[in-house]
Amino acid sequence: MQLSEIFEMGASLIEGNSDSATTGLNIDDISSALGNLLGDSSGNLDIGSLVSNFSTNGLSDIVTSWLDSGENQVISMDQISDLIPSEKIAEFASGLGLSEESAKSAIADVLPQIVDRATTGEDTILSSMLDQVGGTKDTFEMLGKMFR
Repeated sequence: MQLSEIFEMGASLIEGNSDSATTGLNIDDISSALGNLLGDSSGNLDIGSLVSNFSTNGLSDIVTSWLDSGENQVISMDQISDLIPSEKIAEFASGLGLSEESAKSAIADVLPQIVDRATTGEDTILSSMLDQVGGTKDTFEMLGKMFR
């Protein structure tokens, strides 16, 4: 799955969530805002920074659940504030005309699915990245040990 498809999936989830502030937002605008929020300077999903921030903030069990094939653990709005710099959250909110609370709620709703979708199954963004550095052999076992 392409990164743009993952962000579009996330945008659809945000637009259709229970927060009336996000209902009716343009899917392309949300997708672009997600790319700006979660991407790196090259436009790629910045999984490394996310995983590092989770580990630094004692939330490695949560991110491990997203990387594993089981059920994804939820993340709270307060935890989002610990993981993503406030200026990035403010930019995301402003770009979509949302309050920062609505923005954090939307991010908390969609982040587990975005990371899960980008890293689970065959032909994912993560598998493509890992293939470039020697394959997936023992990688998830190593990640599991690092973040438990």
